[in-house]
Amino acid sequence: MAEPRCLLVRLGSMGDVIHAIPSAAALRDTFPEARIDWLIEPKWTRLLEGNPDLNEIIPIDRKSFGGIAGAVRKLRAAKYTCAIDFQALYKSALLAFASGAPRRVGFPSSYAREGLASLFYTDRVNPRGAHKVEHNLTLAEFAGARKSKPRFPLAIRPADEEHAARSLAAGGLREFFVLNPGGGWLSKCWPAERYGELHRALAERHGWRGVVTFGPGEEDLASRAVKAAGDPPPLSIPLDLGPLMALMRRARFVVSADTGPLHLAAALGTPVVGLFGPTDPSRNGPYSADGTGDVVIRNSRNCETTYRRGKSYSPAMLSITVQQVAEAAERRWRTSS
Repeated sequence: MAEPRCLLVRLGSMGDVIHAIPSAAALRDTFPEARIDWLIEPKWTRLLEGNPDLNEIIPIDRKSFGGIAGAVRKLRAAKYTCAIDFQALYKSALLAFASGAPRRVGFPSSYAREGLASLFYTDRVNPRGAHKVEHNLTLAEFAGARKSKPRFPLAIRPADEEHAARSLAAGGLREFFVLNPGGGWLSKCWPAERYGELHRALAERHGWRGVVTFGPGEEDLASRAVKAAGDPPPLSIPLDLGPLMALMRRARFVVSADTGPLHLAAALGTPVVGLFGPTDPSRNGPYSADGTGDVVIRNSRNCETTYRRGKSYSPAMLSITVQQVAEAAERRWRTSS
């Protein structure tokens, strides 16, 4: 029997791409000679570069008609036997359909964020398990993959290691922890000033210093965290995705809300302290490659589980105190030593 030709569709974002990576690994373990390609937005391709489970990473520029048309021509020429859409949005389902794959696997309308996207699938699969990684693996297994231990083959280039090392050396840091105050939805975030207060508490108690990471458009968050930290200040470093991966792997631990860098750190095997409010950590929490128990803080009495993209801090996130997070960080530092 010929090996399948699989197209995986997960266009973004950072955490969601990371949570789908074990599905590619499961397919490769089951079908070592299969063609396995991944369709993704250009800004996230670095997460997949060097992944031994993929034959090709196909970036699609959805901002131009020519970019979309060129990508679709490439997909149709590959003659995929199966397309798996992990995203369950109209844009991803339409691209799976446009690939020409006769079999298209995705989630049912009751699970998909845009329910009618499921009309473009030939097979609709109810997810099993609690976590998003397990939900994605359900689709891969329906497509023929065997159950296997999830793995995250994230490749870090020597140049990225050198970039991170230079940035740390310039700030006089060797041992450090990471604070990540950003996030896609403000309702999932913890105030930047509290990250600064956390840094001050850990510096006063233990002499520890941290690094504040931030992405495009998050400069103000970083400056607010640094200002609230006082002296000694944390090092504030804007990093592209590759050097960020290298930095996260070096850190003693990472403190972050439910956003991409938290999931990146967990996938790299770095200890994390995850701060959760409206989203459920059993579904969206840190999922480490080695299965170690990371610390999650969620004051459930203050929480309504919702995936609505709120534009203000949620009461659940505001209920998390600096003292709670400092104690959790101290536990993670000790267990990672």
